[in-house]
Amino acid sequence: MDSKPSSSEKPSTGTIYVSDAVTTAAKILVVGHFAVGKTTFIGSLSEITPLRTEEKMTQASVHVDDLRGVPDKQTTTVALDFGRLTLTDELVLYLFGTPGQQRFMQLWEDMARGALGALLLVDPARLEETFPVIDLIDEYGLEYAIAVNSFQAGTRFEEEEIREALDLLPDTPVVYCDARDQRSSATALIALVRHLLDRAA
Repeated sequence: MDSKPSSSEKPSTGTIYVSDAVTTAAKILVVGHFAVGKTTFIGSLSEITPLRTEEKMTQASVHVDDLRGVPDKQTTTVALDFGRLTLTDELVLYLFGTPGQQRFMQLWEDMARGALGALLLVDPARLEETFPVIDLIDEYGLEYAIAVNSFQAGTRFEEEEIREALDLLPDTPVVYCDARDQRSSATALIALVRHLLDRAA
């Protein structure tokens, strides 16, 4: 999806170094199917210039990557996205965005190692593409929350419809966000962190 400027101010980018006050760091995965907005989500939140491994889509991907719903997409993540967000004076989150295509799923094993949990971005117009990602989350035993990325105009599904369609457990958080907006993305990430804290209690 195309990235647009955030409607909120970005976190301070005055330094690339973590504050001396930080005592806890957590690795969080940002996952989802192809073209759901993972790169944009991390870019809207990261307090440092995010690392991106995007490449131009070529003719070779025409019959491999499904561009329905995202006809203007011209680049794709081929390894990972990385960003950082200091959530509190003591806590910093390292955000790792996974590639969405099946042919890159072998990267998950390394990326999932040491992750505290995952934020699963879903496109309400392409919910069926989320199931292989949920299977991987379950395979690696990650706690997760759902962020419905409502970046396109269209039918809005209610939370219960999302839960039923994805067969979610009752305590799995479902939040709505716009990955282009820093404040909206932060709300989704905080929902995941709260869920992880609840599960750890």
